[in-house]
Amino acid sequence: MPRRRRLQTGVDWIELSTTTADWDRAEPDLLLTMLGQLHLIRAFEEAVLELAGEGLVHGPAHSSIGQEGGAVGSIVGLRSSDAVNGSHRGHHQFLAKVIGHVSGGRLDVGSLVSPRLQAVLQRSLAEILGLAQGFSGGRGGSMHLQWLEAGALGTNAIVGGGAPIAAGHAWAQKHAGTDDLTVNYFGDGAAQIGSVLETMNLAAAWKLPVCSFIENNLYAVATRADEITADPRFSVRGQGFGIPSWRVDGMDPLAVHLAMEEAAELMRGGGGPTIVEAEVYRFFHQNGPYPGSAFGYRSKQEEADWRARDPLERVAAEIRRRDLLDDAAVAAVRDQARDAMRAAVAELVEDDPDAAGTRRIRPELWPDPARVDAGMRGDARELDGLPELEPLAHTGAWTETRFVDAVAGVMDRRMGADPRIIVLGEDVHHLGGGTNGATKGLLKTYGPDRIIGTPISENAFTGLAGGIALDGRFRPVVELMYPDFLWVAADQIFNQIGKARHMFGDNDTVPLVVRTKVAMGSGYGSQHLMDPAGIFATAPGWRIVAASDAADYVGLMNAALALEDPVLVIEHVDLYGRSDRVPSGDPDYVIPPGSAAVRRAGNDVTVLSYLTMVQHSLDAIERTGVDAELIDLRWLDRASLDWETIGESIRKTNAVLIVEQGARGTSYGGWLADELQRRFFDWLDQPVERVTGGEASPSISKVLERAAIARTEEVVAGLERVRAGMGGA
Repeated sequence: MPRRRRLQTGVDWIELSTTTADWDRAEPDLLLTMLGQLHLIRAFEEAVLELAGEGLVHGPAHSSIGQEGGAVGSIVGLRSSDAVNGSHRGHHQFLAKVIGHVSGGRLDVGSLVSPRLQAVLQRSLAEILGLAQGFSGGRGGSMHLQWLEAGALGTNAIVGGGAPIAAGHAWAQKHAGTDDLTVNYFGDGAAQIGSVLETMNLAAAWKLPVCSFIENNLYAVATRADEITADPRFSVRGQGFGIPSWRVDGMDPLAVHLAMEEAAELMRGGGGPTIVEAEVYRFFHQNGPYPGSAFGYRSKQEEADWRARDPLERVAAEIRRRDLLDDAAVAAVRDQARDAMRAAVAELVEDDPDAAGTRRIRPELWPDPARVDAGMRGDARELDGLPELEPLAHTGAWTETRFVDAVAGVMDRRMGADPRIIVLGEDVHHLGGGTNGATKGLLKTYGPDRIIGTPISENAFTGLAGGIALDGRFRPVVELMYPDFLWVAADQIFNQIGKARHMFGDNDTVPLVVRTKVAMGSGYGSQHLMDPAGIFATAPGWRIVAASDAADYVGLMNAALALEDPVLVIEHVDLYGRSDRVPSGDPDYVIPPGSAAVRRAGNDVTVLSYLTMVQHSLDAIERTGVDAELIDLRWLDRASLDWETIGESIRKTNAVLIVEQGARGTSYGGWLADELQRRFFDWLDQPVERVTGGEASPSISKVLERAAIARTEEVVAGLERVRAGMGGA
């Protein structure tokens, strides 16, 4: 028989419950503050459901009624400099944090609502109603509540999407030398999400002060938690990642508070992440003012049993038992909370003059529709005053280099000048500079706190970088080894990082750079070779740069690292080993957005290209003899393209050929051709022509790979098509 031994993880997993003695020991101010917060949140949510029932909440109203105990218990002891973020059902967490901030952590239940607190309640409700006075100007609404001053980083409509961002904020707190912490709130559904589990692993490996607070309300929309997992005690996840965990009754706010106190002590002391699971119950359906039983997935008896455990009544009962308040005083707390919400509602809605007996949003409170796109990205004024240089016009000395050495060199220069810059990615700290040498020498100079090797978990470490960028104390540079891996991190890249600035009302900047490389022609196959420019060009919030030579790369990267927006920097493996040159001297110049380069002047056709296809286009032009004007775009996103140079050329040539290497379906040129025809239709004598690869992604076979991508021969054919369209020979 084999020998068998039961293994132990060595990590605490604790179920914590309170006794009468715990309630007796609790400070009266703590219990009274809990009672005040619970009633304020309950009254707020009742007002939201009332307005939703009248059709005045545009979109969902995910009520947290019944779940207030978890939020209040866990947040009441936090500092303003601690941070929280949460999920789509996050009103209670947001309110607990902002109430604590404006009240200094303690409420006077005899005079519950100060003028400042009244203003915060009104602004919170205004945000949910989509109004201009909301914290994000109405752009965030119910599911995206943010007030950075209070440490409320933003709730999140993507299940599990906030976990990497919270870890990034915790990374910044730790490396800024504070003992602050971050709490990420999510539910039973997110406990199964890859980004959450990846983040737990990363946070444990790096000992980040982040708490995963699991609000286990037993249901997704209508699916019970025990239907979708073998063990619905979700704090068990901590055992797999070496994370100490607590499990508590979330209907008991004091139990939650005591568990969070223990978790916070560990995190503030450098012990790394924690998990707290609170079993709670939403009294209403997933969305709206009806109970779950109305939809048949819960029984009325189950709902009644949970309502009997209402956290508001639990705290009130203990307060009465200790003679801290009598029944009338408890009722007065509730009345004050309701009066505050009635006053807030009265400021935002009015009787509808066109429909007797109904109310409407006050028309003057809506945001200005003309500002619908404002704040999607910054205006690049942060580049003002930085030295600009156009390499084509440089008349001074040049220094010979390889392209990849210029990549590492400019990063070295910027990291030396700006201690906020950090680099994250797989193997960036090994192999003498990563898999291609792009971080050569940086680990030795700046150490492992700034050149950070990551687990193979693109969603987690990219989102973590997003959280670091949103914090603002550091400027992350993420290396994603191949562009296809961007799609592993797609939620964080597109739903989180790209949308954050605009979605939260332009309250924050997102200074982040993502580097990746196109590897077409290297034989790495369908899942390693793509050009991401076409997809990113259609995604809001991102800037995109793509250099065709080392001198451009230096100026473009310098600009990317100065901007307060997320920037995708696309490189190409064919350029890395190429002998190249950069202007001699300190490489501090920038090539700002709106700076295309005319590589060849001509009169017959405007050729627009980037990366290695610039050289292929030059070769094709020479081979065909077509008098083409070749423009190296450099900046590829809508806001950063040099429309002036492009337009001037089109008005001269009256024809356009867009040249790129990658697949037709994800083509950058497809988007660009549409934009050009809308802007310059009157000057075009023929449809915009395009050179792309095939429909399929490149294959491993050398022959099939060549057939799937564009090079000089395909550009030659494109130029011939344009010449034929002009009737030329």
